[in-house]
Amino acid sequence: MNKGCKHIFIIFSVLLLLVGCSNQNDNKKSSMALIKTTQPTPVKLSNKNNETLPVKVKKEVANIKEIYDVAVIEGNKTILVAYKVKHLYRFRMKSIEKKLTDRLEKEYPNEKFVVSSDYKIFLEAVRLREALKAGKISKKDARKRFNDIVKLKEELT
Repeated sequence: MNKGCKHIFIIFSVLLLLVGCSNQNDNKKSSMALIKTTQPTPVKLSNKNNETLPVKVKKEVANIKEIYDVAVIEGNKTILVAYKVKHLYRFRMKSIEKKLTDRLEKEYPNEKFVVSSDYKIFLEAVRLREALKAGKISKKDARKRFNDIVKLKEELT
């Protein structure tokens, strides 16, 4: 290799290294969003008299060692349980979901559960809770949006 090609190769390598390292700080915030715990309070959209059911379900799910964040929304016919799995257990997400579904159906046999570890479902549940809490949507619109989230979960499956 001649001397000119060596200089071009070295300059190109240094530039590539600088460009690769320059974006390091920008990615920290977005990567932390997946592991940040929000622990949203349970939401009750149904007309049922049992006020403590969503709270009990949230506590039950939060006690599972593989799960670190839970969002629970109770609709008229369905209870949505969206959760995040700890990083070490991500390879066993299907078995965790099955175990959780079986546990909830055994504990609450009269209820229908939609269980999801999908981050998009979790995010939509948190957004619904925040919109309802801020008064941006009515309870009727919240029920409609809840049904859309449940349909989205069924489409993803």
